[in-house]
Amino acid sequence: MNRSISCTRVTHKSIIPHCLAALAAAACLLAMSAAHAHGIWFAQRATQLALLYGIGADDLDSVKRLPLVESIAGYDADWKPIPTKLRVAGPLLLVDSESQPTVVTAVLFNGIWSKTPEGEWLKKGRDEVPNATTSEKNYKYAVRIVGPLSAPIPPLPGQTLQIVPVEAKLPELMGKPLKLRVLFHGQPVAGARVMWDWLNDPDGKPVKTAANGTVTIKVRNQGLNVITAIYDGPSDEPTKATKMEHLATLSFVLPHAPE
Repeated sequence: MNRSISCTRVTHKSIIPHCLAALAAAACLLAMSAAHAHGIWFAQRATQLALLYGIGADDLDSVKRLPLVESIAGYDADWKPIPTKLRVAGPLLLVDSESQPTVVTAVLFNGIWSKTPEGEWLKKGRDEVPNATTSEKNYKYAVRIVGPLSAPIPPLPGQTLQIVPVEAKLPELMGKPLKLRVLFHGQPVAGARVMWDWLNDPDGKPVKTAANGTVTIKVRNQGLNVITAIYDGPSDEPTKATKMEHLATLSFVLPHAPE
């Protein structure tokens, strides 16, 4: 959610306090932006794969959120696990693996958040915020296709919500159709909300999956693509949260033309 405020230059001194107050209010609203709307995804930073946290162009402090990461895993082309870990490198969480993976995954538990009637999000359950308008338990999942796929991606461990291309071969050019299936606990799920470009159009209108869990989108970028699916499942702690929000990303890169 993006909010901005601008102040017209004036000479009347009485306007300045109002303008400053408006800026402060805007900053407060930004600070209270819902953490549940953020996700995790993989992207290259200086030729190394990194796990990022944020929304749109805003990748936030991922190192601070390292304690929230429940798992990081790598798999070869036959879906056999490859020893993989995260390494702190300055402001980044870099992915280290013993050999080149075909796919890398991660899971992050972002806690329980409640929204007050005033619109503020608090990292507390509804048992602590009795007047909350909603309370959500939030999980983030990420799958990155690193190498060419020899077969369609199967349901992977820990990926409660997962986006998988129906075919192993990805399109080579942006604008081409890509059929996806969204899995919940390894099974196709209807009604998941899919956004085709999480980085460049996070406020875009989502497309819902069909009864068989599928949706067809057009590949947005000749470069990094981050596709997102959101699905609200039943709460496993109803006294604290009214629902569980699962947010999954699928990222991959379409190579550019040779230089």
